Amino acid sequence: MADDTSGLAGLDLAAVSPEEYARIVQGLSSKEIEEMARDEALRARVVGEVFGRMAQQFQPEKAGTLDAVIRWQITGVSEVVYEVTVAGGACSVREGRGSGRPRVTLEMGDEEFLRVTSGNAGPVKLFMKRKLKVTGDVALALKLTTLFDIPSAD
Repeated sequence: MADDTSGLAGLDLAAVSPEEYARIVQGLSSKEIEEMARDEALRARVVGEVFGRMAQQFQPEKAGTLDAVIRWQITGVSEVVYEVTVAGGACSVREGRGSGRPRVTLEMGDEEFLRVTSGNAGPVKLFMKRKLKVTGDVALALKLTTLFDIPSAD
């Protein structure tokens, strides 16, 4: 990217609080997110940081006895896949497809991913608009937002 229109390129993402992340994403236009996604190194850094925080933002008390693999497929210039495993009251994240079958798969574009993970868009609304595809356990997909402490830009 020739100029930093994304608001993310110059940031130390590890030092950004979840609330700050939510505010940054809230302020990004669709065009700015698209530009960020075309910069493969920046996209990998942003997506990696989001998934890196999932275990920290996991709320085990809300998961109960849940035992599931949730596959996230982020489409765009290229596809990025992460799997989040919830089992035994713990959450772990791995990049790539595991050998097992996920209980639910969420497929969305870069913009939808950033908006959902920052609390700036509801997954149900995106699903209804066909911007989020759910394969597998839809009831689990609906419960996912309760399992994580999702930031708010407010």
